[in-house]
Amino acid sequence: MRRIALGFLIGTVSLQTLTVLPGRVFLSVLLATLLVIVSVWFFRGRSWPVITGLLVSTGIGFFMASIIAHQLLAGALPEKLEGQDVVVEGYIASLPEQQGRRLQFQFVPESLRWQDVVQDVPGKLLLSWYPRKGYKIPPVHVGERWRLQVRLKRPHGFSNPGGFDYEAWLFQQGIRAKGYVRFFTKTITKNSTKELTPVSVNQRLAPAGNVYRVDQLRETLRTRILAVLDDHPLRGIVLALAIGDRQQISQPQWDVLIRTGTNHLVAISGLHVGLVAGFAFFLVRSLWCLSARAVTRWPAVKAGAVAALLAAAVYAMLAGFSVPTQRALVMVAVVMLAMIVQRHTRPSSLLALALLLVLMIDPLAVMSAGFWLSFGAVAVIVYGMSGRLAMNSYWWRWGRVQWLAAAGLFPALLLLFQQVSVVAPLANLLAVPWVSLITVPLTLLGSIGLGFSATVGEWLLGLSTLSLELLWWWLDGLAQWKLAAWQQRAPPLWAMPVAVIGIVWLLAPRGVPARWVGLVGLLPLLFVSPAVIPQGQARFTLLDVGQGLAAVVQTQNHVLVFDTGPRFSSGFNTGEAVVAPYLHAQGRRHIDTLVVSHGDNDHMGGVAGLRAIIPVRQVLSSVPQRIDGARLCQAGHSWQWDGVTFAMLNPGEYVHEGGRKSNNRSCVLRVQAGEHSVLLTGDIERAAENELVQTFGNSLASDVLVAPHHGSRTSSTPAFLAAVSPTMALFPVGYRNRYGFPGAQIVQRYVDRQVRLFDTAQHGAIELQLGSEAGLDTVMTHRQRAARYWHVK
Repeated sequence: MRRIALGFLIGTVSLQTLTVLPGRVFLSVLLATLLVIVSVWFFRGRSWPVITGLLVSTGIGFFMASIIAHQLLAGALPEKLEGQDVVVEGYIASLPEQQGRRLQFQFVPESLRWQDVVQDVPGKLLLSWYPRKGYKIPPVHVGERWRLQVRLKRPHGFSNPGGFDYEAWLFQQGIRAKGYVRFFTKTITKNSTKELTPVSVNQRLAPAGNVYRVDQLRETLRTRILAVLDDHPLRGIVLALAIGDRQQISQPQWDVLIRTGTNHLVAISGLHVGLVAGFAFFLVRSLWCLSARAVTRWPAVKAGAVAALLAAAVYAMLAGFSVPTQRALVMVAVVMLAMIVQRHTRPSSLLALALLLVLMIDPLAVMSAGFWLSFGAVAVIVYGMSGRLAMNSYWWRWGRVQWLAAAGLFPALLLLFQQVSVVAPLANLLAVPWVSLITVPLTLLGSIGLGFSATVGEWLLGLSTLSLELLWWWLDGLAQWKLAAWQQRAPPLWAMPVAVIGIVWLLAPRGVPARWVGLVGLLPLLFVSPAVIPQGQARFTLLDVGQGLAAVVQTQNHVLVFDTGPRFSSGFNTGEAVVAPYLHAQGRRHIDTLVVSHGDNDHMGGVAGLRAIIPVRQVLSSVPQRIDGARLCQAGHSWQWDGVTFAMLNPGEYVHEGGRKSNNRSCVLRVQAGEHSVLLTGDIERAAENELVQTFGNSLASDVLVAPHHGSRTSSTPAFLAAVSPTMALFPVGYRNRYGFPGAQIVQRYVDRQVRLFDTAQHGAIELQLGSEAGLDTVMTHRQRAARYWHVK
């Protein structure tokens, strides 16, 4: 079983590394080969050789994962429908989430019409509904059937080193298009003016059945719990433990949970599902033993196992059968079924069977970090506690479990998140039994009690929040410690197998000599540094922040960040989500200078989020009054770092008649490394470009130009391009952005000058090595380097 599960895992993971899915011919040949091998060995009746069994199970895993992936890709939105107004009919398939001003929900379409013509129905949609002046969002509930006019686009996310692969997450969730509900349609009158006409097709329809009763029950519970807890600050954690809904947890609370390594407690996974199953098992087994007649008809252990399985299934149902919950339910089912059939199996074989079943049910589970952490934690504990369950006291064994989890998951946490909680063993030593034995039972009993007696339910939920308040004092205190979390760049992939060998040796059973030598295998995780940038060279990276700008210039010992991208109404900002993870991935712990070109949200929206994570020594901006501790950026200011020259060219002292637009006050920075130079221009437009040409003339000449104002028609004048004379232009733009950047006329202007063009929407993050011997011939784009078959082509 362990060999089969390992081979299946290898085959499934191998598929996720491909940039293009294998075609039908290849899969047909693979299937035929597997059938021949299996048939030969079946009729010969011999046992499988180790290598043959591993290869066959690898092939089967690869084949099954390929079929699922092909099915998902077949449900993609046709490119011709992107940005078009289409009418969809279908069901609200998830609990609606209020994110700032917008309401977001998943939608399963039954039909799709474009220009009154029926089109192929794509897969699941992720829709947002924004209020408009004079028009409120109507009440929307899971399971309701709606007809909506929407505007869709294919899944597309930021693509940056060290960043979160949003497209992979959407693909794993089966979401094949994103979009928003239209409140108005825009028409052009005879006088060339725009008129907004309310959309009349948006309406609730009569349901044609009800397959969302479980989710409707979850939404009812959510409404009741929120009504009882009102504005209690910890109500989000209660909701997460009760029904798996984590949207009410605030960002500061997430920060505490992450820094203390207790964020797994608010995910209904193996810990909580196993706890519920355990309670049901021991309760029913004890009650069953009270009846001699019941015991003679069926063993109490089997009755307890059935009850445990049913209880786990009900709890998983309340959690919405999320992916972590599905994994936990499968693992519980494997253990309980082994008890029912009275098969004594080694824990490692049960774990392998659970792994195999999870991969067969959902081959894409390997794309989730939770998959590796949950199975990894169980595997490490099973291995490390082997032969020690009967030894020492309960608290000794519990403390060892925390040590095993911390040590065993250390390499995976560094690789996946570039962060490890130092205080996690101490925090979990108390938090896990506290939440498991006190908070979760009170939460579940209170949630159930609301359906029978509001008074009892409110009382139990009040006790649940009280238990969380007491625990939160402990967790918040640990999180305040400056060294609570260790952050560093992700280790190289070759260091992972070395670390695994080290962990296996370090946690080996007693009797294995020199177990401390296993620590040597962990050293590459901590002490392998990225290649040092040579003196006089600079690494320039234009990050993908959607419709906005963020760039990073690294020299041998210094870091400059130019703009931080936007902040959205939901609170999400690219300073925290894109710039900071990129710097961590580069092994950078501080920013020497942050330049905020001007005050538009798409340039300075991420400043606060970035500064909250990474220390910034100096801030320069054209709007210093809007940023704490900032100084004015001014033309004439220049400096050198490690043989690389930085020169500020704008804003100057001269002000145009009638004042200067905010865009034209943008900081403009020129970076010179060896023979190569980059000009960062912010959002300057025609007036500022003309002034720069008059002031600096041919001194503006730069090899690389970050296109002014994202390629707007108000910028990139012929005179400015002639003065800069770039060989390469970079456009920081969002995928299918509403402004139409870069403008076709502007792009043609660059093409006419034979300038090489790159944009972040198409290429993701763009990296150049300035001053190197290779020159600018080598351009690293992250979408090419990290391409996978699920990415938008």
